[in-house]
Amino acid sequence: MTRYVFDPPPVPAVKIHGEDALFPVRRVFCVGRNYEAHAKEMGSEVDREEPWYFNKSAHMIQNAADGDNASQPYPPGTENYHHEMEMVVAISKGGFRIPREKALEHVYGYACGLDMTRRDLQAVAKEKRRPWDLGKDVEGAAVIGELVPATQCGHPVTGRITLSVNGEVRQDQDLADLIWSVPEIISHLSRFYHLEQGDLIYSGTPSGVGPVVAGDRLQGHIDGLPDLDLSIGPAE
Repeated sequence: MTRYVFDPPPVPAVKIHGEDALFPVRRVFCVGRNYEAHAKEMGSEVDREEPWYFNKSAHMIQNAADGDNASQPYPPGTENYHHEMEMVVAISKGGFRIPREKALEHVYGYACGLDMTRRDLQAVAKEKRRPWDLGKDVEGAAVIGELVPATQCGHPVTGRITLSVNGEVRQDQDLADLIWSVPEIISHLSRFYHLEQGDLIYSGTPSGVGPVVAGDRLQGHIDGLPDLDLSIGPAE
């Protein structure tokens, strides 16, 4: 029998729409600048050569299904905390060097997500050519709504994706505007990692990213998926 010096933390997991079971999270991959308008607002040229990625720790997951009254404190060390609305892809079948035409066979389902970012710390890291961890790998910053199995919602390729703060729409685009499609992302990422059950892929954010402050309420929407709802509390 294995003994630990302390009890291991609970397995990070995501709620599944209409089910009691939870989806256990193994890893969190995030696709950078996957909408042309967002790339331009960040001062970058659009690059169709290859997608690129960064990671968040699985324990940074925060469930924020509509009706949960989910909240998180304004994070330490930043004065410029940003929202980035995204569609999340959940992997349920492992694979390596997955052909693009078979990529969707590895998808369990989809959810609304937020890649929350300490933008000022990310900017410093970029300027000094350092990793982005302090800006991106933030406690509670991998926000996610309920997962919907692909058997129920299909594989979304079009549909409105929006983020509202206190009822004001800040991000509003269409999934069809993704530079790299979900099959392309899965196929490319699987050249570098053996994808496994429980992996999540945040597929990139539209333009309109911006700061939030304590007291703000964020509501994310993607056509055909349950909304997410998150409040920002005061700093601890």
